[in-house]
Amino acid sequence: MANLVLPATGAACDRQALEALALAAYQAGTLTAYELRLALGIETRHELDGFLKARGVNDGMTPEEWRREPETLDGLGL
Repeated sequence: MANLVLPATGAACDRQALEALALAAYQAGTLTAYELRLALGIETRHELDGFLKARGVNDGMTPEEWRREPETLDGLGL
């Protein structure tokens, strides 16, 4: 069995574990984006988007949903 090597120790390792667990819960639908922000101490949605993008996680919308987004907002008068 291969040895598990963590890239960080101490507080950095704790943070990595927190991020991994919170991200897994977000992807499973257990945490909302807002709850994920609170759990990780991320202040803005923009920062959260950067966090997710850096980890290769999209916000759950498909490309088709993104294409329809302007139509949806127009229909709502927004």
